[in-house]
Amino acid sequence: MPLALFRSEKTPQQLVQNLKSVLTQLVKEHEQGEQANAKKLEKINDDVTKYLLNTKHALMGTPGQEPQLEMIVQLSDEIHKNDIILLLIRCLRFIDFEGKKYTSQILSNLLKRQIGTRYPTVEYILSQKKTENESSFNDILDELIQGYDHQEIALHSGLVLRECTKHDSIASIVLSDQKFFDFFVYVEVSTFDIASDAFVTFKDLLTVHKNSAAQFLEKNYDRFFTDYKKLLKSENYVTRRQSLKLLGELLLDRHNYLTMDRYIGSADNLKLMMTMLADGSRSIAYEAFHVFKIFVANPNKKKEVLDILLKNKERLIDFLSKFQSDRKEEEQFHEEREYLIKQVKSLQRPVEPSPAAANAPEQ
Repeated sequence: MPLALFRSEKTPQQLVQNLKSVLTQLVKEHEQGEQANAKKLEKINDDVTKYLLNTKHALMGTPGQEPQLEMIVQLSDEIHKNDIILLLIRCLRFIDFEGKKYTSQILSNLLKRQIGTRYPTVEYILSQKKTENESSFNDILDELIQGYDHQEIALHSGLVLRECTKHDSIASIVLSDQKFFDFFVYVEVSTFDIASDAFVTFKDLLTVHKNSAAQFLEKNYDRFFTDYKKLLKSENYVTRRQSLKLLGELLLDRHNYLTMDRYIGSADNLKLMMTMLADGSRSIAYEAFHVFKIFVANPNKKKEVLDILLKNKERLIDFLSKFQSDRKEEEQFHEEREYLIKQVKSLQRPVEPSPAAANAPEQ
């Protein structure tokens, strides 16, 4: 059946073959480096953009015409069969601005496409583990994550990656691989837009799929929090504030109980929060307060944590009684602060049984 939205292409197969052909040409021409023919590159890029626009229209329709279901099914199948997704992602750096936009729209649309309870493109991506590079956990996801290394495609890659990781099956793969730890670098890059986008992806991976994230944190606790402490101590104010706020969210999520229990059992972590509680930035101090309160509210404090709190008991009471008292509109904050002061005032060492009592015979 002919595709009404296509001009020169009569079938989905022809459109995909044409797109694959020009993408392959684009890669080959860029491999020439300085020897590449500028006019030829411009012509190829124009063709790429044209075929991408045709593909977008076939999948998503136009303002005056809805897409046809049969066309969508055929075109999606052809895209999968010809491995166009990986080719598109690898070509993203070479495609012009409009083409980049069409690419992210096409890939996002494919990822959202559902048949019953199935997501065909998600299934396709999951089937692509270690296809070409044995050091890669998944070629498609690998390329998307590495997109953060390239300023011109970082935001497009991040958008598609987040669409992928809306699915627990894909998010679990990313969390289970060493590539996840690259995000500790990406969230601190000097380009604000890229760092912010990377942090959104980083946060989603740790908060959207609760059970998978909880398992990841338990399994990788030492490495994760070693790297996370560097974010909390970052010289970048935005990084510190975002990381501190996310830490509070992670520790207060009931799915992360085991991770929370281990974190608040550390004297070093308590010292860090007490330091941040006194930070010169009101926002940093405010977020630190919400983590610090977890240490104080814990009914089963470790001895080393309790020792620090008792040693600083009077100073803490005085500090907390004045802490951001001008937050007039935040009733919950004032209630929590008063509760915290009450908890600190009630701190005392547990009464240890005397030797005589311990050795007394049972009645």
